[in-house]
Amino acid sequence: MVKWYNHLNETVGPVLLDAEKIRNRVRKLAAQITRDYQGKAPHLIGILKGASIFHADLVRSIDLGVTFDFMAVGSYGSDVKSSGEVRFLKDLDESPEGKDVLVVEDIFDTGLTLHYLLNNLASRGPRSLKVVALLSKPSRRQIEVPVDYVGFEIPDQFVIGYGLDYNQRYRNLPDIRVLQLASNGS
Repeated sequence: MVKWYNHLNETVGPVLLDAEKIRNRVRKLAAQITRDYQGKAPHLIGILKGASIFHADLVRSIDLGVTFDFMAVGSYGSDVKSSGEVRFLKDLDESPEGKDVLVVEDIFDTGLTLHYLLNNLASRGPRSLKVVALLSKPSRRQIEVPVDYVGFEIPDQFVIGYGLDYNQRYRNLPDIRVLQLASNGS
């Protein structure tokens, strides 16, 4: 473990998904998207900030002409659990109307944020609307949302790295790791 990654009452735990495994899975997702979108120009909407690295790797691996945009939504703040309240922090720069939209999300957790986001985007008239999520935590699901492409299913652990953060830290880790927080009572 690299000591400089640790901060206060946080310890960067074991590697859940290493960089090579992530890279291979992103390539496979991109190949599937390339097949599924033949003859189309998908418009990939990356959900900031967590999906930024995944989005960049994915769009570079899709063998089609693509366009992309970004949105930022928040529901976590500085906590490790979703507040359930979704806020738009940055909207799209251009309309998704008439486009084949593929929402690129870092993690499909409770489903609340994604459900809200998809309803909002659907109201804007895209030709099609699908989702690709790097990670899925089915044990945390409160609402089911159709996710068309999933990179990995993971257990209910708080993860960091490859774009995912805790208090804006650890996004630059090349692997996805478990974050271990010291409990307040011990």
